[in-house]
Amino acid sequence: MRTDANHHVVNSLLFSQVIVAICDVLPLTQASNPRAILQRVPVMTVKPCYAHSGWKADRSDWQLLPDHLDQTATLAAQRGHPLRLLATAGLAGAYHDLGKHDPAFDRVLCGQNERVDHSTAGAKLLLDRAPPVMTPLAEMLAYAILGHHAGLPDRQGTDSAMAERIANHSYRIPQAVQDACQPDFTAAATEVLALIRKGPHCGFDASVATRMAFSCLVDADFRDTETFYARLEGTRHDREWPDLPDLLPKLREAFDGRIRQVTGVSDLNRRRSQVLTHVRAQAALRPGLFTLTVPTGGGKTLASMGFSLDHAAAHGHRRIIYAIPYTSIIDQTARQFRDIFGDAVVLEHHSTVEPEKPGAEGRDKLRLAMEDWTAPIIVTTNVQLFESLFAARPSRCRKLHNIAGSVIVLDEAQALPRKLLLPTLRMIDTLAHHYGCTIVLCTATQPAFDSRQLKGGGLALEGRELAPDPKGLASVPRRARIVPGPVMDDKALMAALRPQPQALVIVNSRKHAMDLFRQAQAEGLDGLVHLTTRQYPAHRRRILDMVKDRLNAGLPCRLIATSLIEAGVDVDFPIGWRAEAGLDSVVQAAGRINREGRRDWQDSTLTVFTAPDNPAPAEVAELARAMRSTAGRFDDLLAPAAIQDWFDEVYWKAQPARLGSRMAECFVLGRSTDFPFRTVAEDYRMIDSPMVPVIIPMDDPAAEAVRQLGVDQVPSGKLARAVQPYTVQIPRKARETLRANGKGSFHHPTLRGDQFFVLDEPSLYHDETGLRWEEADYLGAEEWNI
Repeated sequence: MRTDANHHVVNSLLFSQVIVAICDVLPLTQASNPRAILQRVPVMTVKPCYAHSGWKADRSDWQLLPDHLDQTATLAAQRGHPLRLLATAGLAGAYHDLGKHDPAFDRVLCGQNERVDHSTAGAKLLLDRAPPVMTPLAEMLAYAILGHHAGLPDRQGTDSAMAERIANHSYRIPQAVQDACQPDFTAAATEVLALIRKGPHCGFDASVATRMAFSCLVDADFRDTETFYARLEGTRHDREWPDLPDLLPKLREAFDGRIRQVTGVSDLNRRRSQVLTHVRAQAALRPGLFTLTVPTGGGKTLASMGFSLDHAAAHGHRRIIYAIPYTSIIDQTARQFRDIFGDAVVLEHHSTVEPEKPGAEGRDKLRLAMEDWTAPIIVTTNVQLFESLFAARPSRCRKLHNIAGSVIVLDEAQALPRKLLLPTLRMIDTLAHHYGCTIVLCTATQPAFDSRQLKGGGLALEGRELAPDPKGLASVPRRARIVPGPVMDDKALMAALRPQPQALVIVNSRKHAMDLFRQAQAEGLDGLVHLTTRQYPAHRRRILDMVKDRLNAGLPCRLIATSLIEAGVDVDFPIGWRAEAGLDSVVQAAGRINREGRRDWQDSTLTVFTAPDNPAPAEVAELARAMRSTAGRFDDLLAPAAIQDWFDEVYWKAQPARLGSRMAECFVLGRSTDFPFRTVAEDYRMIDSPMVPVIIPMDDPAAEAVRQLGVDQVPSGKLARAVQPYTVQIPRKARETLRANGKGSFHHPTLRGDQFFVLDEPSLYHDETGLRWEEADYLGAEEWNI
């Protein structure tokens, strides 16, 4: 990856020269006529070539290569049209499989064990045919074509990089085919130029245009191949989802009906209603970037969805994508939307319900929709959304073209990881500027993402706040206060808990929470509750329902948890303690104290303490230091000025490299390109230690879903949704330990592949502490932060 801090300035100058040169040769009038610009690879009259084999020996049911190229080009162009990349995507589709003209590929189709590189020929031909001024465009097409099976490559550096593959490739397709291919780049160049800004954004813009063309190509190639084999097998995949614009009248009616049901007479409900009304009244504003800053408990979820529906109706957006930072709460958000709108329009997509190996058996409607995001409303995670936008693998990039033209709500936007902040903001800006997306940064503590604050990488957010008077909302009414506290070991915490019959303790690791819970048990404290991501979601919901009942009844309730309690969980404790963390997390924790405003706010305290025997992880410790710095300047840590000061400390004063600037600036565009797609995909990881799902079949619905895994007629997508509330995410190594020791297994792998791993030893799951995978082989504890 490039490290020259000034390279984008040089690139901008070079790109300006390229723009002038291209505009001198372009007949720009062609671009408005789709039929005129969609190119076809000529059909050769020599020996027939085939793209895919059939069953008949006479080849009468095989797919001719010209047919596949033509149909893929058409489908790619259709997907590129809403993105203003019709000619570009169509050109990639027309040339993507040109290498199948190689006679050796015919032998592969006949079953011979021979390796044929069929992806390089089309890329090389486009590069050879492009005039020098069109070299950047030809290279953008080449990245897409080279990557349509293996994934987007880097420009250089490895044997699989574009430069090496092109340099080492010798044409093995007939000369007549080469001579017949005379691509016209003019319309595609016009499209791409319109999607690239001059200045420091030019390289990144060009890389995103390449990603979008790649997405159109991959989806078109998959779809045409899938259709061919479905026709051959006499089957039909159910892919049809209703279009959002057609659904909007009914969806808005259903939403209004739900709002009438939840509108109450309390002061809090009246404020929520006022926020919702104000936010929806701004739906006609021009699409683009918005912020929605509403305190915890102020109704952000419904307000943002109401705005999204009305905004899509006003501007014709194609879908609504609701992205959440935590898998621990995604199921409840998806369930809330399904309760309002019905199952038929909401797709829930995250790691728990996603197959590990794309293309596995059981290709039903939900599984297929996870690949291409054609549903009108999608509930997903930040990991799934942004790692896909920076991915190189075809399976993850396939959905990208369907993100264009969406309303995207980023719930808890302050949770975007700092180490990836600048490339993430650059992608958000590009989606809004070029691809018709409206993006709502939705949070209780709006971070310093504004370009007036985050110099050299922020967003143009001035005047784009949807909430009425965010500062006023934050200050009235005051429900709790944050108290910077002392160093407290576990013994001191026990002493503080003992006189408090109802209290909340939040710590930074599952190990610390477990240790505290055991100590509290040993001391005989009444009403103890432990909440952890080791428990499956349906179990956690039952625990939280029990917690709410005990709190409302005035019974003892001492809850010990990790930060999973801080987002989207409606509990109301009179007092609490929070292990030191960033102010954004502390503010979220404070939202669980006196949440309904029934007590005196001065007595409703959240004490922030330092745990000497359980230090915070390095990233959290750094954020905690910034919070202590803010606490030294402000008495009220819930005041908007204090929160702004903390974000200033965290973002403004950080070196750009620590915010991921290299990933935002490394895409080089000048007289040629240097796009390190694969390197960036490897570096852009929101989760350093990916987790994998284990199904806990202890409830009747989970046991029944596990039984149905063996029933061929039951779609995998339906089962994935059914078992999601009964899964626990654990480290991949830990799951392998379960498998190796016979404590868990993939059920019905012939039918379901490796999607459904089931805990086969119920004794490893405990009501109080959840799944104890360490007990599978007694190799010792392997504790992870959530």
